[in-house]
Amino acid sequence: MSAWYEKAIFYHMYPLGMTGAPKQNTGTEGADQFRKLEQWLPHIKSLGCTAIYIGPLFESASHGYDTTDYKQTDRRLGSNEAFGRFTALCHEHELRVVVDGVFNHTGRNFFAFRDIQEKKWDSPFKDWYKGVSFDWQSPLGDPFGYEAWQGHFELPCLNHANPKVRQYLFDVIRFWVDEFDIDGIRLDCANVLDFRFMEEMRRETEAMKEDFWLMGEVIHGDYSRWVNDRMLHSVTNYELHKSIYSGFNDRNFFEIAHNVRRLEAIGRSLYTFADNHDEDRIASKLRTREHLFPVYICLMTLPGIPSIYYGGEWGMEGKRTPDCDEALRPAVSPDDFEKLHCELTDKIARLGAIHRDYDELHMGRYQELLLTNRQYAFARHGNNRLIITALNNDDQEAVLNIPVPIAASEAVNLLEDNEILPITDGKIQITLQGCSGAVLKIKGEL
Repeated sequence: MSAWYEKAIFYHMYPLGMTGAPKQNTGTEGADQFRKLEQWLPHIKSLGCTAIYIGPLFESASHGYDTTDYKQTDRRLGSNEAFGRFTALCHEHELRVVVDGVFNHTGRNFFAFRDIQEKKWDSPFKDWYKGVSFDWQSPLGDPFGYEAWQGHFELPCLNHANPKVRQYLFDVIRFWVDEFDIDGIRLDCANVLDFRFMEEMRRETEAMKEDFWLMGEVIHGDYSRWVNDRMLHSVTNYELHKSIYSGFNDRNFFEIAHNVRRLEAIGRSLYTFADNHDEDRIASKLRTREHLFPVYICLMTLPGIPSIYYGGEWGMEGKRTPDCDEALRPAVSPDDFEKLHCELTDKIARLGAIHRDYDELHMGRYQELLLTNRQYAFARHGNNRLIITALNNDDQEAVLNIPVPIAASEAVNLLEDNEILPITDGKIQITLQGCSGAVLKIKGEL
């Protein structure tokens, strides 16, 4: 039987941004922003989503990834009790909850780092961080040096070779499972985490909760190094993300198809997305805005676990600058949902319902059926049935003759009011308008 995450559609929430929380944590108690987030749940369900990835959540000083307390929700969002109410409501809505695990580094106000600042070499926590040396001073004036994430000295790197650090972080995960019944962790900066640490985490979390999901943030590299039976269940599929937007921009479906074939060798469900809190919005990356809907067809029907980043369902635009990501993480009031609602919203909801209803799109085998620079068709195989996706990235309409790899007499176009298309001599002929696509249901003849 498939695990819940193999069937999931995620909704990605960046709560500090979407609630308009203060940019800096002043240490004073703020409003209960989880009340705002609760108002999103019916909307999230309406898109067909079955899980939420929300984060960062740990108490932090600024952007959320400079953790100061791993067992406290960020006070700019609300209390632990408020988050517990939120997760309980998510589960009532049959939405799984996955949170950010920022375990590569901490903020400088984390208790262990402050203890080293105060006691120097006498601190029992001096081995909790990588590269601690009292032979030099950090650029921020500390009486010692240390390894920092990508040279950002406000983010000192934890030492996962220290068993006390590992045990502390496993206790943190256990706390979030016991207190809030979370269903998984997204590991920030998984590409630089110690492999033995992640292997031990897999064993520890399997004992905490059945079907607990571990997903890692990995941008480059051989994803199978992280995704296997010993370590993580999934990683962020940046490769597919890149090939999708450049494949549409360059009118070159070969790039997408090549990437899918290569990643199929992993044989696992990677976490796929059109945009996220670190990437320019897909609506800003695409040269042709009309490609938005076929991009989401790809997202929902290609192999992988699809994720919608908040605002994507409205075609929201946004670009980061060298110094600021705020344009990617805007405040959105639930009062504006009706005003933001557009044709794309309904189309994504339809795709979400299709993904939910057809197991072929969860773990079904992928098969390429037709490929040119501007037209692409592929199948996802189920038990004596198929879902076939057909795409056209040209501005002009195109007629596709798609081979059907099972014996069948007709296809049903799930995006066009269940329009019936005949299958003749083992092929479907379909006319696609410019910048469009179709999702076809095929039932085999027994």
